[in-house]
Amino acid sequence: MRVLTAIAGAFLAALSLAPVASAAPEDPNMSPMIIGGSYAQNFPYAARLFVNGRENCSATKIAPQWILTAEHCVASSGRYTFRAGSLDQTSGGQLVTGDRIVKHASADLALVHVTTSMSAPFSPLVASVKAGDTVQLYGWGATCVGQEINCQSRYLKVANTRVTTTNGQDYRGGVAISVVKIDGIAAGGDSGGPMFANGRQVGVASTSDRRSVSNYTSINHGPYRDWIRRTAGV
Repeated sequence: MRVLTAIAGAFLAALSLAPVASAAPEDPNMSPMIIGGSYAQNFPYAARLFVNGRENCSATKIAPQWILTAEHCVASSGRYTFRAGSLDQTSGGQLVTGDRIVKHASADLALVHVTTSMSAPFSPLVASVKAGDTVQLYGWGATCVGQEINCQSRYLKVANTRVTTTNGQDYRGGVAISVVKIDGIAAGGDSGGPMFANGRQVGVASTSDRRSVSNYTSINHGPYRDWIRRTAGV
């Protein structure tokens, strides 16, 4: 669905040149998050993706040495590192380095193997989801529209959205879960981050209009789930 921009999208190259977020904490009382939404309080599965040391995308750790993200987040050459297991992209958790990238052949999904084993817990995969359900989106992406590279969040955010279809389309034409905003929506930098339903991951952030609609590649889709299992063993 090229009408919607890949969340890392056109500004991905510029974002990769942006400085790592300031250590100064954001004011939680200011208008905000994801675009809308709120700060996540407990989410040990998250991984912030950096390319050549620059903040880039969101992701999840799904096994001791495997991270799940979007294919368009790892489409360029560079050194891929992650801060895994922390709500703060500047401290805590574990810093790990990717040494192998496996891209799905036709969906906006990628698995990154890292050199160091990460500690549990790992993101639980797949849950029942249908049109009308409320699901949660997590990421460190932009908190504003138009200046995405200047308003990336230091802290992990979460937004509630409503599923409109489980047969949408991701950036590469793959099967996606489409959602509309309830209290927030995904934006630049949230690419590769998870959609959760009933406490389990069901999608990976692919595209968004950054106002009200997002599409997340469906890991509930049988062939995609099988690919993750064959590649990462989970």
